Amino acid sequence: MTATIDPFAAPTAASGTRFLYALNPLAKFAAIIPPSLALIFVRDLATPLAFLVLAYAVLLVGARASRQVLLTLFLALPAAVVVLGCGFAAWTDAAQVDTTPLVLQIGEWRLFSGALTIGFATALRLIAILALALAAGFTTSGADLARSLVQQLRVPYRIGYTALAAFRFVPRFAHELDVIRQAHRVRGSHGGRGPFAAIARWGGYIVPLLAGAIRHAERVALAMDARAFGAHPDRTERHLVPFGIRDVVFVLAFWAVSAAVFLITRPWALA
Repeated sequence: MTATIDPFAAPTAASGTRFLYALNPLAKFAAIIPPSLALIFVRDLATPLAFLVLAYAVLLVGARASRQVLLTLFLALPAAVVVLGCGFAAWTDAAQVDTTPLVLQIGEWRLFSGALTIGFATALRLIAILALALAAGFTTSGADLARSLVQQLRVPYRIGYTALAAFRFVPRFAHELDVIRQAHRVRGSHGGRGPFAAIARWGGYIVPLLAGAIRHAERVALAMDARAFGAHPDRTERHLVPFGIRDVVFVLAFWAVSAAVFLITRPWALA
């Protein structure tokens, strides 16, 4: 079975307590962008760790606990912290931290505790920014994001809805690729096993996939022309994505909590 990723699929209905799905996409991005930018400039361990806990709390309370969310939060992100932390620690110049306690020595290579601190602080910073972005990414459909960009930020609809139409090619291509694979299997053109056979097999998928993409693009262009897309400076909206009081409250509350975290941890004072 082949999994198909549709970035514009409508979100699955969730209970009323899963408040992230009901928020305007711009509110979610507006809430996380300032603390994410500020996290780039911190160097301590406590601040990114606090924002990582905050992002986990927002996701676990406000988003549906699907398998994808749980695997990401409790498997992928912790593993990424460990791998990135060890990698950055090994990459740190030992001469800059040789005044800290020695943790490990293999031949001439030495690992100091200062390198581990720098490595895991950097890894936590990156993963905290990613976790904040996931709060918006897991609970926002691409279609609503495009609509909110047009309706609230006044992005020209010719750009917004053209991007929406282009992104809808993704599930279409996934379906066509699956059909092409099945057709190759029916004809017995598996190509064997191994990396070279896989490369040759993918080479056989490219031409029919491009041909299908061109046909689909022509049909989409004709359909947009038939609906007078771009003929007028603006157009009516069938599906509204309002920016209401709850969105303002969420943004202000998230900014207030973020400011409280920075005031408590004082990362720049420690630097």
